Parts: sequence; structure tokens; C-alpha cells
Amino acid sequence: MNQTLNGQTHAWLKVFAVSARHLSFTLAAEELHVTTGAVSQQIKQLEERLGFKLFLRRPRQLELTDEGRRLARVVDDAYQTVGQEVRRLRSGVMSGVLRLRSVPSFLLKWVMPRLPRLQARFPDIELRVIAEDSNLPLRDGDFELALDLNDGHYPRFHITPLMDEVIFPVCAPSLMRGKPPLRRPADLAWYPLLHDVTAWRGSHDHAEWEHYLQAIDAPNHNVRRGYTFNRNQLTMEAAINGMGVAIARQTLITNELKTGVLIAPFTQRVTTGKRYGIVHSPGALDDRRVRAVHDWIVEEARRAVTSEP
Repeated sequence: MNQTLNGQTHAWLKVFAVSARHLSFTLAAEELHVTTGAVSQQIKQLEERLGFKLFLRRPRQLELTDEGRRLARVVDDAYQTVGQEVRRLRSGVMSGVLRLRSVPSFLLKWVMPRLPRLQARFPDIELRVIAEDSNLPLRDGDFELALDLNDGHYPRFHITPLMDEVIFPVCAPSLMRGKPPLRRPADLAWYPLLHDVTAWRGSHDHAEWEHYLQAIDAPNHNVRRGYTFNRNQLTMEAAINGMGVAIARQTLITNELKTGVLIAPFTQRVTTGKRYGIVHSPGALDDRRVRAVHDWIVEEARRAVTSEP
């Protein structure tokens, strides 16, 4: 027998599932709006097709055979799964896996605190969150959406701009009472500089400090001194522990400033010319799931920008 199930066999399986649930051809016929004879005939045809009996036909009672019980469980589970998915589709619920890539610092400090809101809005979308350094290239097919910090130039990809990055020095409060106190950029000569060597794609180890001091026209400093770290959060932890002065990114530093574990000793803040954006392949937003998460990120970014100092 050819084991492939054709359309007619699927129709018979539907009749079988209803009959197995009621253990009655008569009740199955009422639910399906056909005659009892039609139900009995279709079950017979299904049994012939499968090559084994599904029911024992007792006087005034149907009983499933061992094979019938096993098939009934599988068919019932399958129809329940199909029914649930149909209800999701009809109600506009989106489901499935979505791969979201981000640079680690942005993922940890900005994305993760907001993910519970995404989960509450789209509980059936399963995120696969991938943290990758900004110096690793974006490859088509590795993600649905990527959150990246760059100059906005992405060959073969589309980008939705989110937020410009603004940087400024931060330190532990104790450095404000140091000898000498950290009051103006010239005082940086007395303190170690802390560097994030993964500031943005293609940046050198001391790029943030060099960019900041040039932008504020500060006195010449040897920026190639101090301590280097390959994660923004490590640089911030070093600053919290009083090891020196770090460059903070406005997008990632909100909680530390609010709680007072870090302070900004100078008023000058400068843009880097880089911005966070959502990177995606052409046509990716045609997928309703991808569009929904994309638009949620844009909404969160707009809220964050309006609340920044």
C-alpha cells in the first residue's frame, strides 16, 4: 500500500477523529452534518486504506482497537495543534523564532532591561539573542534583525537609524576629591584613562578618548596610557571601582548616573558620528514577526531619546 496520505485520506482521518472522540458514528454524524451511513462508510474506507481495523463494532457501542487508540492520540494532537495555530492566525497573534543580534554592551545595558515588555506584547515570538562584537562582520542569513553601532553604511543591507551616540567622561565620586580634584579636562593628566577597545567597528584602542578631547579642544594629553578593556561594561566597572576615568556612552550609562556610582566631572558631551541602527536584509520586514519586533525597537528608542537628559 502506498503510505502517502492524499486529500481523501485526510478527510477520512477527520471523520475518524470525531468518531473516536464520541465512540459513536451517530454522534459523529451529527457533529459533521452528514448521515450515520456516510460516517460508517468513510471509516471502512479508511480502514481498508490503512490495512488494519480502527474500531470494534459492538452491539450499541463502538470500541477502539489498540491501533485505533494509538492513531486517535496522534490525530487528536495534530488537529489540536492545527486548531491552535489557526486561532493564532485569525487573532493576529504572531509566533515563531526570530534571531536578534546585537553588540554586547548595547544588548546588556539597553536591550535586556526592555525585553520583558517585548515578551508581554508578543508572547509567542521566541527570540534567539546573539551577542557579537562590533568588529565581526554582519553576514546575510545569520540573523533577522541586528542592532549595531556604525556610520550607517551597510552594503547589501538596509538600516533603520535609532539613536546617535553621545560620549563623555565618567568617574567614581571619590576622584572628585582626589589630589588634585578632578575639576577640568587639564586635571586628567593626574589620573589613569580607561579605554574600551571595541568602541565601534574599525576603531583603534584609544579612539573614544582621542575623539572626545579633540572635540572639546582640550589641552594635549597622552591618550595612549591607562588601562584597556575589550567590553564597555568592564570599562565602566573599572571606573566604578575608582581605577580611573572612562568614556561613557549616553545610551548605556543611565542607571549608573542615576544611582550615583558614577558621575560626569565635565559638562561637555560630544557626538561620535556613529549611531545605533537596526540592520536587516532587503525584504526582511515583509515578515510580520520581523516587522513587529523592528517597530517595537523603534518605539522603545524614541521613548528613550525623549527621556534622556
